[in-house]
Amino acid sequence: MSTPLRIASVNVNGIRAAYRKGMGDWLAPRGVDILAIQEVRASTDDIEGLLGPEWNILHDEATAKGRAGVALASRRSASIHRVSFGADDFDSAGRWLEADYDIDGTLVTVVSTYVNSGEADTPKQVEKYKFLEAFVERIPQLQAHNPLSLIVGDLNVGHRELDIKNWKGNVKRAGFLPQERSYFDRILGTAGDTVTGVDGVQGPGLGWVDIGRVAAGEVEGPYTWWSQRGQAFDNDTGWRIDYHLATPELAAKASNYTIDRAASYAERWSDHAPVVVDYTI
Repeated sequence: MSTPLRIASVNVNGIRAAYRKGMGDWLAPRGVDILAIQEVRASTDDIEGLLGPEWNILHDEATAKGRAGVALASRRSASIHRVSFGADDFDSAGRWLEADYDIDGTLVTVVSTYVNSGEADTPKQVEKYKFLEAFVERIPQLQAHNPLSLIVGDLNVGHRELDIKNWKGNVKRAGFLPQERSYFDRILGTAGDTVTGVDGVQGPGLGWVDIGRVAAGEVEGPYTWWSQRGQAFDNDTGWRIDYHLATPELAAKASNYTIDRAASYAERWSDHAPVVVDYTI
């Protein structure tokens, strides 16, 4: 007997503002079982008040008030959750939240994560690389913990040229730097193979699956984030930086990958679109 599980992920760019602009109208009819949220920028009480009592909320706030913050909201309670991540001297607060869900006797692990945006040649970029390094170290541990594991969220890196409309103009900007993209080459490389990243650095492939790229195929986009400036949204000049990354075992159970792009600029409630995938557990 299989159970359908709909998992959605979205960077809300501040959940209170998102709700003022219509997030609730999107969520109510969407049939989501687990909702991963990034850039919450609010308190747990705020989230519970906005989503309502039928949702079970796990929330990891950022150290700096009004910044970052990740949450997992579900129709089911989580059996365990973890927020520790990386070296002891590394502040990952508000950026990594793991939870285990018992789906009719089968354990599914979901991570909501918000990778630093970074800024080339600044301390912000150093922090981003620290996060990506910890990310890559955590992935094998996560898979060993549970072969049905999923990492979702705003990863702030366009992995390939297909993932950014204007990639040529962004090769020296955070979000499309070769060193950043190389981490994804390894994450998505064949498990056990030696993978040479786009920056020339070699490392073992980790064998995870980019659900969005598998679903869309070798096409430009489809994008999940558009700058608020100019006509980026109307011209679909976007970036695909919001992901569902799954273990091979869970990826085999995925279907109906959808980016819930707003019908118009005026109807957007975040600069990111939700990414929704169905899993049959």
